[in-house]
Amino acid sequence: MSLERPLLPAPGLGRLRADFGGTYAANAVVAFIFAASGPVAVILAVGARGGLSESDLASWLFGAFFANGLLSIAFCLLYRQPLVFFWTIPGAVLVGPALAHLSFAEVIGAYLATGALMLALGLSGWVRRAMEAVPMPIVMGMVAGVFLRFGLDLVYAVRDDVVVAAPMVAAFVALGLSARASRSVPPLIGALAAGAIALALAGRFAPPEALFAFAAPNLYAPAFSWQAMVELVVPLAITVLVVQNGQGIAVLSAAGHKPPVNAIAAACGLWSLATALVGCVSTCLTGPVNAILSSSGERERQYTAGIAVGVLALAFGAMSPFFTRLLLATPPAFIAALAGLAMLRVLQTAFGVAFGGRFALGALVTFLVTVADVPILNIGAAFWGLVFGAVASLLLERGDFRRG
Repeated sequence: MSLERPLLPAPGLGRLRADFGGTYAANAVVAFIFAASGPVAVILAVGARGGLSESDLASWLFGAFFANGLLSIAFCLLYRQPLVFFWTIPGAVLVGPALAHLSFAEVIGAYLATGALMLALGLSGWVRRAMEAVPMPIVMGMVAGVFLRFGLDLVYAVRDDVVVAAPMVAAFVALGLSARASRSVPPLIGALAAGAIALALAGRFAPPEALFAFAAPNLYAPAFSWQAMVELVVPLAITVLVVQNGQGIAVLSAAGHKPPVNAIAAACGLWSLATALVGCVSTCLTGPVNAILSSSGERERQYTAGIAVGVLALAFGAMSPFFTRLLLATPPAFIAALAGLAMLRVLQTAFGVAFGGRFALGALVTFLVTVADVPILNIGAAFWGLVFGAVASLLLERGDFRRG
């Protein structure tokens, strides 16, 4: 086995209290709101189209948040980095069409096979070697392409719902003008507060009458079919190990962290075996959430924001119906503006690394293919962006490889 060693002993409560602070709490809240809004809607839409019951969807959300929250807390403590795990959103999108002709039990069987494959690859050390073979500018070109929509959604939010989004942008800019003010009230928290006030004054928050409910996860018996194996296992493994984990590892590396690549891959495989039994799609290292967590504050203390997200995920998983209804009661512009503001610095870093030196043409090809978002063979555009970008660099930027 070639797993990276954790930093032992894990920090105690005193160290956690000393390392935690307003900046990390703000980042955790914003990152969690992002994870529990749009991505949850993806699960609900996929499940509804696939004929899943309300009980199936609640169980899926329980695995997505509660189980993955436990894994996130453990990794943040063991490696002192913001290592938050959730579920693969492209993988969930892949599952939607499959549910039209496969039973949910067959899909769960494919989840289990994918988990076993990822666990074996993580333990072998192959994942790190494969990822190190792709130049960082090309990977960050993919990250820039994936995250670009968050910046665009910020612009669209201001255009479509100026009453909600404009005060958030104004608060973010005002607090960012002064270093002292931003230390007292992080700009993202100011934007969150301004948005909440705008919603209250405009009467735009209308939660349903029945809010409180606790999750009751189901346990499923898998069914194994060759059709499900061929259709889902390899695409799911690629979306987790290359696309999703690639994003998370890239943004953390750009922020100065050293993510344990093999341990992450093995953990995604092992945890996917567990979450599959409650109907949840494969576990992955999240890109956008970890990008937000590593966007500000001292690098050595950012792991506390990851732990905070894990704790919030436990609460969400335990009461997933309540939190889902609550968040979906806010206008789409509120979440879009908040996520877009959080991603500004991340986008700036991604573009700087991608186009600031070597492999710029390959990074550009990767960026364009990713933004085009045209899947091939049911595999998402982010993966093909990496492939075509690397090929373009090998053919047209051979000098950059020699200098590397």
